[in-house]
Amino acid sequence: MLALCCSRNAVVCEREAPVSTTKTDELFDILRAACARQFGFNPRRITAGMRYVGKEGHGKDLVHVFRDATTHSQIVLKNTLATLREKQGDKPHWTEAEKAHYKSSNAEIDAEIAAKQAELEFTRNCALYRDHREQLLSHYTDWPGFQPDGPHPGEAARALIHALAAANDPRLAEFVAHTHVHDLEQLAHLLLAPCHAEIEAARG
Repeated sequence: MLALCCSRNAVVCEREAPVSTTKTDELFDILRAACARQFGFNPRRITAGMRYVGKEGHGKDLVHVFRDATTHSQIVLKNTLATLREKQGDKPHWTEAEKAHYKSSNAEIDAEIAAKQAELEFTRNCALYRDHREQLLSHYTDWPGFQPDGPHPGEAARALIHALAAANDPRLAEFVAHTHVHDLEQLAHLLLAPCHAEIEAARG
């Protein structure tokens, strides 16, 4: 049987609703400049990786909080000064590897984008995706063939991978061998990537 392991994202507390889009854009301009100046972070990484969470505090203590979409590491922006939250609760954040990731050069970022595009093309054309494409897409509300009362797309993809792994499905084995990924969450993410691309294309 194919060995797969599960991972669970950290739970993040919700804060108040974000400010207007225009104000958020202005805050990102300040954040990119501050992080480039203070930490040597590439502004493109800030744009791609960080999400605006909301405000904390009041008056002179007011700060704006941003969070990495994947690792949940946070950056606090006060006026034009950025601070990395090295620890959130009891969990450490901003490892040296993560800081190095944000310091990547434009050439390194371009190479990553090209690799991800190649990965997407492989998945889109592999037997595993082709044979289960309609089944996977049917769990998206924006897809014309949406089937209500079904599981969330991520849950459906994980269940499919579990079932195929139990059956020693050769299409899944080929996919795992090519991607070198055994983690259930990552496999589900890779398998659903073409779905997201198709839905975006269908939107216009």
